Amino acid sequence: MTTIGRSGSRHGPGVGESAAETIGPIAEVLLGRPLPVRIKCWDGSVIGPDDAPATIRVRTPDAIRRLLWAPGELGVARAFVTGEIDSDDDLVEVLRLLSRVDRPGRSVIRSLPRITPVARSVHALGGPPPVPAIEHRARRRRRGTHTRQRDAVAVRHHYDVSNEFYSLILGPSMTYSCARFAEPELDLAQAQASKHEHISRKLGLHERPGMRLLDVGCGWGSMAIHAAVVHGAEVVGVTISEEQAALARERVVAAGVGDRVDIRMQDYRDLGQETFDAVCSIGMFEHVGAVRMQQYFATLRGVLRPHGRLLNHAISSVGSSRLDPDSFVYRYVFPDGELVDLSTVIDAMQQAGFEVRDVESLREHYARTLRQWIANLDDHWSAAVSEVGVERARAWRLYMAGSVVGFDDGGNNVHQVLGVVPDTDGSSAMPATRPA
Repeated sequence: MTTIGRSGSRHGPGVGESAAETIGPIAEVLLGRPLPVRIKCWDGSVIGPDDAPATIRVRTPDAIRRLLWAPGELGVARAFVTGEIDSDDDLVEVLRLLSRVDRPGRSVIRSLPRITPVARSVHALGGPPPVPAIEHRARRRRRGTHTRQRDAVAVRHHYDVSNEFYSLILGPSMTYSCARFAEPELDLAQAQASKHEHISRKLGLHERPGMRLLDVGCGWGSMAIHAAVVHGAEVVGVTISEEQAALARERVVAAGVGDRVDIRMQDYRDLGQETFDAVCSIGMFEHVGAVRMQQYFATLRGVLRPHGRLLNHAISSVGSSRLDPDSFVYRYVFPDGELVDLSTVIDAMQQAGFEVRDVESLREHYARTLRQWIANLDDHWSAAVSEVGVERARAWRLYMAGSVVGFDDGGNNVHQVLGVVPDTDGSSAMPATRPA
């Protein structure tokens, strides 16, 4: 049974109407009919199925103003970030229900006759609510996107937030990429170590101590430390995040490998004439962009010796996906982020001179990793809010919950692609098979 109830005081925008009656037409435009969730409004009125598997709380009329001024994802995200919309249910499951809404051809414009009276009453309360301060002010893409300056701004927006905040979410491994739960009982730190060792063996670091490794987008240094401690590798890690570089250097010294790991503030485009036995890029490729992809792989090919290997670990999307500047993820998480189709990545690597030898999906592992990060954030919620503010903490929670849905349903994937630089005679020095 679907209800529109009148209970509690009436403080909705429409004179004489409950909030649910005001919201109803808007909810149907955005979510279709029947509603996939139950909606409880600030005045106690409700709309949606009585037996809905989840309930969304609309806490203030400002949420309605946001939806009318920015219909769709961005308006909903702003309302969630500010706490004007919330849910007491599992956020992953709420987003999963909303993701199943089928809205082919549906638009706010086509539905204006039904919602115009609502819009007028809401507009009478004033203009659009203030945009959350943490929102990235998107600039439309122009020719030359992914310049050094623009990439640096995007990276600072996401990574130079607070090392302490990231430590609360990521735990002691300080690794911000998909873990590998090689055994079901592994905890997050163990699964991240499993991933680092898996990559080390694909790169052949275990075959000869002292190999020279380049870690592109080294984050807080976890892969570099693993390679140096476990395999005696000589590592150069590069990042363009000042906060990451500062903490990575501290962690390298604390791990006792300060003589074998060099953490640099350096763009991959400025690598110069150095040479390496192996290169890994873990969770950095999403910032490169299709327009720079060929340059990126050519640069990494140029620093590798014959028989050198590259492991590119990146999120992918079928058909590729360049984030819409009006999307939540673009505005709050990854400005200028791009998810490149796996086939395009493989082709670009081959065009750069790599022989692709191994492709592996870790999609299910990423969904589990994200759930662990969400649990960490929830367990340390007060500390996280104290560190970065409630709006940023809520934005990260929404982003990670939505990402779980994306990896669960296959909309997103994450692949490790291993390439090797063959010698002039075609030899690769690669093992014939990789252990499972």
